[in-house]
Amino acid sequence: MLLGFVTMLAFWRDGVGYWAIGLGYAFVGAGVGFAGTPASHALTGSVPVTRAGMASGTADLQRDLGGAIMQSILGALLSAGYASAFLTAIADAPDGADVSAQVQSQLTKSFDSAAAIAQQHPQYSEQIIQAARQSFVEGQDWAYLAGVIAVTLGGLLVFFLFPKRQHERELLAAYSEADARSAANRSHVGTT
Repeated sequence: MLLGFVTMLAFWRDGVGYWAIGLGYAFVGAGVGFAGTPASHALTGSVPVTRAGMASGTADLQRDLGGAIMQSILGALLSAGYASAFLTAIADAPDGADVSAQVQSQLTKSFDSAAAIAQQHPQYSEQIIQAARQSFVEGQDWAYLAGVIAVTLGGLLVFFLFPKRQHERELLAAYSEADARSAANRSHVGTT
């Protein structure tokens, strides 16, 4: 996943070829595939069998909630980066001081809003669209950088704070013994 976000940050620009888009998505897809199954297995395998359903539900919640939170954060960063870059472009423009606060608000709201303003002001259309494109690229860079940071922090968290392989095997063996004792006790109760 880290390679996917780095690919996005380095190569995804206006007019980029499909190879860069496909490569970024391939890295993210492979990363989710490589991380998702072991994460679910680690969570469901870390509890006794009688609690596997609860662990599976927790894994689903973690994936759904974490995904929704990260999408919200990345989307907010994209929007904030876009607005910030567009405000800078307006301030740097020769006629930037003449742009009203209402028009600035529309230009910085979204690319679609900027395109609508460009249609209303054909004499500035090319400059508005170019500024919107550049602002979008700068905004997406904020989001991709946040993705790089989040994945890196997540990897460090797992590496330093989660149990190592041997300790995890010891935990799984202890849970297996507890499950066997519990099953034996249930069968013993059933025969008496």
